Amino acid sequence: MRAGVVATAHPGVEGLAVQAEELGLHSFWLNDTPMVHGDPFVALALCAKATSRIRLGIGVTSPALRSAPAAASAFASLNALAPGRIICGIGTGNTARRTLGMRPTTAATMENFTAALQDLCAGRTIEYREGDRVRNVRFLHTGAHANTADPVEFVVAALGPKAAAVAGRRGTGLISFGLLDPTAWQALHDARRHAAHHTPRDPDSRMDSYVVTALHILDEDEDPYGDAARDATGHVVLSLLAFAADTAADARAFAEQLGPEEREAVRRLLDRRGTTATAPDRHTKLYPNYLGRIAPQDRDLILPSLMNALALVGTRNDLRARITILEQAGIDELLIQPVIDPPTEMAQLAKLLT
Repeated sequence: MRAGVVATAHPGVEGLAVQAEELGLHSFWLNDTPMVHGDPFVALALCAKATSRIRLGIGVTSPALRSAPAAASAFASLNALAPGRIICGIGTGNTARRTLGMRPTTAATMENFTAALQDLCAGRTIEYREGDRVRNVRFLHTGAHANTADPVEFVVAALGPKAAAVAGRRGTGLISFGLLDPTAWQALHDARRHAAHHTPRDPDSRMDSYVVTALHILDEDEDPYGDAARDATGHVVLSLLAFAADTAADARAFAEQLGPEEREAVRRLLDRRGTTATAPDRHTKLYPNYLGRIAPQDRDLILPSLMNALALVGTRNDLRARITILEQAGIDELLIQPVIDPPTEMAQLAKLLT
């Protein structure tokens, strides 16, 4: 299985991309969460200039954040800096929208956005709509300004069959956050395959599958649920708890799908952040330091059940066995989001998968 890294956009992140390339990792991604992290397109441009081989991805942008022409211009500009190395991840904006206190967009809107980006980044004309006005648009000046000759790889963020079907109809790959259940991945691939069966596919398109998680390799006799393991995986677990807390008042609340211990952790998180599931400003309390290193006082929220479900913790042999099962489920690349010591964690990942 291939290996890659997901990071947050910040000054100097290009140095991390260089280290990832030197370690032989396949890809380097930046999140697109405007009010939480820096701008990923600015940072990825620096990564493009500093590297020569590693693939560079945005994981993920959304039609709820950017118009298709603006997003296409950004990706084609990156493609001019790093020809053929750019990956465009697209989602409904679940995190990026919720950190603004807004709802994500629909799968249908995401599909239209994906189709528009695919056409524009390939130099084709699209119908662009704003309200009642529709106009044909395309790049008017390419070449040195915007590269539409080299292919951009597209992936759709999915946790369920509806988004996976979008990937199938658009002939794209899949990316999912914290989804380490092989049965769930088989369901995603089945949904994509069924949708793709009814849609002509571009023979040049890639349909790889990526999973984003956290990794902690245990030392001999180390507690798999000790402070070190919780610190290394806590950002992934807290992201799920924050989502559950944010949506706890919805009619079909995600929190209701959790067990009693996990629901209690959601309640404690809301209390600890001084907010409620219905407070209009709860996003300002739940999402600060999102996907950053957790505070020691929050270690009790990092439940073993959620660590097991969302992250990879174990001995080298245990992890290799688990990764083999994921590979058999059709996952092409394992992406980790390191927060404790990124250079060391990237080196451990590279060694684990060689």
